[in-house]
Amino acid sequence: MNIYVLMKRTFDTEEKITINNGKISEDGAEFIINPYDEYALEEAIQLKDKHGGEVTVITIGNEDSEKELRTALAMGADKAVLINIEDDVENGDQYTTAAVLTEFFKDKEYDIILGGNVAIDGGSGQVGPRLADALNINYVTTITKLDIDGNKATIVRDVEGDSEVVETTLPLLVTAQQGLNEPRYPSLPGIMKAKKKPLEELELDDLDIDEDDIEAKTKTLEIYLPPTKGTGKILAGELSDQAKELVKLLQTEAKVI
Repeated sequence: MNIYVLMKRTFDTEEKITINNGKISEDGAEFIINPYDEYALEEAIQLKDKHGGEVTVITIGNEDSEKELRTALAMGADKAVLINIEDDVENGDQYTTAAVLTEFFKDKEYDIILGGNVAIDGGSGQVGPRLADALNINYVTTITKLDIDGNKATIVRDVEGDSEVVETTLPLLVTAQQGLNEPRYPSLPGIMKAKKKPLEELELDDLDIDEDDIEAKTKTLEIYLPPTKGTGKILAGELSDQAKELVKLLQTEAKVI
């Protein structure tokens, strides 16, 4: 079984975001594999263990992404591919990412492509469906269970707190939701083996892509942090007095009534 995993390098979930000159600062920041992509990677490794085959993890970014790709290899992926677009694309978006991936996959043989439901930095959830549509293959999003029997796939997906069972066929693209599995940690032997596993680096010229064909369809107008929350107040006294004071504060300070 030919299994591919779409992976994104994102800020560590514990990282404090700072903005300088209208851009998110990466100076000194820690980066990780997007947590939802970890579920996709774990599921891919389990599929390989059960059905045989090979797991290839792919990301779009720059050379800094090699660290996360090596982590994926240490977890159990067999190969990694980095598509380095740093020198060619200044401001890409989800369309850009999906368009580059489409060119990568157009001459590949694949049974299943897995990715995270969303990336924790952008949260659009567009890349997977866009790619599947471009490749003209079936896709199911927010999956919490996946069973494959031959060419048939039975999937449970999260639908806003409830579940839906979907049956479809390969080739297939799915995006992973929390609860699909419990991602493993890289083992010491896995880390050592990862150093010798193949990591291929490609550029747009290798994929015969013209920069104009992957130009972003959206534009970011402004990036800003949410307003600082003020301190709370504790009201004292009789309940009737507290109610009167609350109404007064809502009128004069919060200005919501």
